[in-house]
Amino acid sequence: KFARDKIDINKLVEFGTLPAQIADFLGSCVRAKISMLISGGTGSGKTTLMNALSAYIPDHERLITIEDAAELQLQQPHVGRLETCPPTIDGRGEIRQRELVKNALRMRPDRIIVGEVRGEEAFDMLQAMTTGHEGSLTTIHANTARDSLVRLEHMINMLGFSMSETGIRTHISSAIGLVVQLQRMIDGKRRIVSVSEVTGQERDVIQMQEIFKFIHQKTVSAGEVIGEFRPTGITPNFLDQLRVSGIETSNALFDPNKVL
Repeated sequence: KFARDKIDINKLVEFGTLPAQIADFLGSCVRAKISMLISGGTGSGKTTLMNALSAYIPDHERLITIEDAAELQLQQPHVGRLETCPPTIDGRGEIRQRELVKNALRMRPDRIIVGEVRGEEAFDMLQAMTTGHEGSLTTIHANTARDSLVRLEHMINMLGFSMSETGIRTHISSAIGLVVQLQRMIDGKRRIVSVSEVTGQERDVIQMQEIFKFIHQKTVSAGEVIGEFRPTGITPNFLDQLRVSGIETSNALFDPNKVL
């Protein structure tokens, strides 16, 4: 049952989940088809953020959503919704996310949005991201951005493929462009704590660089977390991809002396 008043990106800015500058930056990445992995713990606001960011997807694109339970509220006119199905009492008729991802590739989507990747469908999702479905979005349970990529690697290993660890990591690094890490603070507020770019692979290690981060300053007696969002000073490598898409981003956004 969906709420009547949808939580959009402006409300997330108002709630303090992220500042307006990071919201605009993430929106630009969605429009420029940067594939994004939204990571966080249970109840950290991953699906809410993905719902809000989906508003930046142009209306002319055809989207396919894949979920266990219908949680996404996409407003675009060309949306196909696929949901998993549990087995019947005699053990037949089960439809898993992996079958849905495979089927979605035959439905001519511009982007595939997986509500949450949690198993063997991770490999097919990465395949889609590297074969003409850039800009796809998905969420994953993990405590840090680095842990989210490790979890993806473990999910692919569950399939029992004879791929080397280097091959799996190369696949992940070429598919994922941005990892957004969310956290539910002790005061109950959900915040983006890190925005990191996946830059590739060096030897056997997936290379990441943090672009924005939330710096925890103190916790007041009432339990409220006080902190600020700051750039790390690193300019993302995909700025050229944004410019090709007609999106200009000022380098001043990445000034480490600037509080967002």
